[in-house]
Amino acid sequence: MRRGYSFKNSIAFVFLVVSSCCFLVLMISMLKVPDAAPGNGAMPFYKKVSDNVNSLGTFGNMMLQMLPADLAFTIFVPSETAFERDLRLRANDSLVGEKMSDTYAVISRILGFSAVPRVLESAMVGAGEELSYDALSGFTLFISKDVRGRLVVNGVKSDKVDVRRGKLVVHIMDGIIMDAEFEQSVQPDFDEDD
Repeated sequence: MRRGYSFKNSIAFVFLVVSSCCFLVLMISMLKVPDAAPGNGAMPFYKKVSDNVNSLGTFGNMMLQMLPADLAFTIFVPSETAFERDLRLRANDSLVGEKMSDTYAVISRILGFSAVPRVLESAMVGAGEELSYDALSGFTLFISKDVRGRLVVNGVKSDKVDVRRGKLVVHIMDGIIMDAEFEQSVQPDFDEDD
């Protein structure tokens, strides 16, 4: 009789341990703990921007639609303000009539200068470190952080970082990343009225 009693207790003990482990795994997965940043072994303690559909604006969303959804890219998308200020593109009049094909050409060219075929989150760029990657067009991007911790790509500072869209990592920039030749071609005419 003593032998049967200890057998029942060991089954109860194993059941209790397995149940506890399953509950613990379930709780950890529900908490959605952030992943550790690759390379530095530390947890990133910065606030990520929520994935808001309107945070990229019309032209930013157009840029993302030009990329394949099943591949990992990092894209430095200009803000709506930067599109209007630097390229004079406005969502209400640049996507109508004859201007639509010109706007798509400009947006696709900007995409070539600002998309990198790899994942690059802001935590992967160390303070005082400068990384360089080739964009889709072959244009070299020099990526660093300023004293406030914002990403700086070829002199253009970020407004928001680490917006996730599936496999894409999007950084919203306060300017347009482009080479000198393309910059000359999109310079506004000085005799044009605003």
